[in-house]
Amino acid sequence: MKTILITGCSSGFGLETARYFLDRGWKVIATMRMPREEILPRSEHMRLLALDVTDPHSIGQAVETAGPVDVLVNNAGIGVLNALEGTSMDDIREVFETNTLGTIAMTQALLPQFRQRRAGVIVNVTSSVTYRPFPLLAVYSASKAAVNAFSESLALELAPFDVRVRLVLPGRAPETRFGENARTRMQDGIPDAYAELAQNVFAEWGKATATTKARDVAEAVWHAANDPSCPPRIAAGADALALAGTS
Repeated sequence: MKTILITGCSSGFGLETARYFLDRGWKVIATMRMPREEILPRSEHMRLLALDVTDPHSIGQAVETAGPVDVLVNNAGIGVLNALEGTSMDDIREVFETNTLGTIAMTQALLPQFRQRRAGVIVNVTSSVTYRPFPLLAVYSASKAAVNAFSESLALELAPFDVRVRLVLPGRAPETRFGENARTRMQDGIPDAYAELAQNVFAEWGKATATTKARDVAEAVWHAANDPSCPPRIAAGADALALAGTS
């Protein structure tokens, strides 16, 4: 039985991915900052661990407790939706600490066991906004684009040890908490100078019919984890596939 460790399982993509792998006979280590057992299926093969990917002590403790892992899914992330002028440096640092440095830190913590076994898969969940630029997402896009570059370089570095690195790039997922969480970082709102732009952006998003479901991401992660011949980047969701095709 293989073991997968997934970060950011409190909702959305991480939670659905944990359920998806459990249903297919994997041992799942689901992690989140504030563990909530009631949201996960009851199973001897499901394990819940507390993990804050921005805290080195928390990472070390979780990795030690988890033991041998076959697949790491770096899914934990936060959003920010605002004009750059309306975004504080504290919020910018928080986004990069979680989305970018958290991914790097988790990967670094598990690499020794992967390298020693000459086996393992790292799946980093980023975003389809890195296929095409969008306004109000400069900081978020930058944090995810950095993970793309990190992953593609790391894949070359780890190939001699038979460790695979793959990217899953979801589109916009209304059913998740991303939009709600991102808007909380608007602080006092979008600066007046950008109000018209923001109104047009929100109107365009409201008309979108092609979006991403959490199940799309779980399926893409499954493909990345189980198919050595899969591409380095996997678009997840109808809108992500459309953006990938035009990038």
